[in-house]
Amino acid sequence: MKYENNLSFALSCDEQDELKSYRDKFHFPVINNKQALYFTGNSLGLQPKAAKEAILDELNQWATLGVEGHFHGKNPWFEYHHRFKSGSAMLVGAKESEVVLMNTLTANLHFLMVSFYQPKGKRYKIICEAKAFPSDQYALETQVKFHGYDPEDALIEVGPRPGEHLINQDDIITAIEQAGDELALVMIGGMNYYTGQIMDMKRITETGHKVGAMVGFDLAHAAGNIKLEMHDWNVDFACWCTYKYINSGPGSIAGIFVHEKHGNNNELPRFAGWWGYKQETRFLMEPGFVPMEGADGWQLSNAPVLALAPIKSSLDIFEEVGMEKLLVKQEKLTGYLEFIVNTISEETEGISFEIITPTNPAERGCQLSILIKGKGKELFDYLVKNGVIGDWREPNVIRIAPVPLYNSFADIYQFGEILKAGITNC
Repeated sequence: MKYENNLSFALSCDEQDELKSYRDKFHFPVINNKQALYFTGNSLGLQPKAAKEAILDELNQWATLGVEGHFHGKNPWFEYHHRFKSGSAMLVGAKESEVVLMNTLTANLHFLMVSFYQPKGKRYKIICEAKAFPSDQYALETQVKFHGYDPEDALIEVGPRPGEHLINQDDIITAIEQAGDELALVMIGGMNYYTGQIMDMKRITETGHKVGAMVGFDLAHAAGNIKLEMHDWNVDFACWCTYKYINSGPGSIAGIFVHEKHGNNNELPRFAGWWGYKQETRFLMEPGFVPMEGADGWQLSNAPVLALAPIKSSLDIFEEVGMEKLLVKQEKLTGYLEFIVNTISEETEGISFEIITPTNPAERGCQLSILIKGKGKELFDYLVKNGVIGDWREPNVIRIAPVPLYNSFADIYQFGEILKAGITNC
């Protein structure tokens, strides 16, 4: 696609966009009495307009039925989590039996590691990415400490080579092979939150399994953003939040994937709860935990209905559109943002931008991480004051993520104009 840095081009692209109507299904923040240019779906997705009604439906059911809402009414709460299986499975490339929404992301990572990090003898090490999102780092560090190991010894971090921003994925493979029979687990972010780099999850999984390790991924920045095939890639487990690209609301319920090869293995250790108990006999309340089949067996407590309700309004949109169409638009949108940023950088003196996200569309999603050389936080603050909601990461990176469900080409063009004005005025 040949891009042009002018409004008529952007509007023409929007006119031809078959997904343009979906923008109207979301609420946009307002800055200076104008709809903001929102590019932070990689941190918190916009609210679907249908979310409020979804929550009100459950409040009304609670008001009119009380406890009977568990088994009666429009959406009985006893099986409420089943409503989210088809959409969640589609987003991560799984069977419905392999996914369930529950808890929050880091809690899920800890619970899954109870099952999938089982250090024994010389096999106790974990490979992870250097400078992963802090929650993952803290979880891994405390897990190895819990098992009595020193994180300095047990954690093998793979980071970018000196002078580079991206991880050379061959280095991950080499680290796995070198760790060999000392490696218990590979646990890496499917997409790096800082650079937006997609990891080769299929290759990492294959290599980890060859040396006898379990392999899991944090899909926080990947789910709802890129094509995932958790089942076909034979990944052991994964977890993700739903409040970024899946638009579920701040701090909302997260999801887990457990491959079917593990889903019915009752010998796997796990921290159990009542709602993971076999559904048919759950209310007999007998001693001895008998898990439900599949990922459902990792549930602990009954579904937090009011928190789950808005997620369905977003998943319905994803299922209606389909990931294939979203990915086509995503590549065009992110490509246009890349073009605009590079054009401005080439035409401006005293400041330059370096996009540290991969240039290959197959190795990135919506997000571009823009390294600012010259002006930094003051330029970001100017953008915010003038209606652009992006994300600042120390020491000098702005993350901008045009989301295909609700962002437009005109949004990106206008961002470029404000960016140019900011260079001049701050």
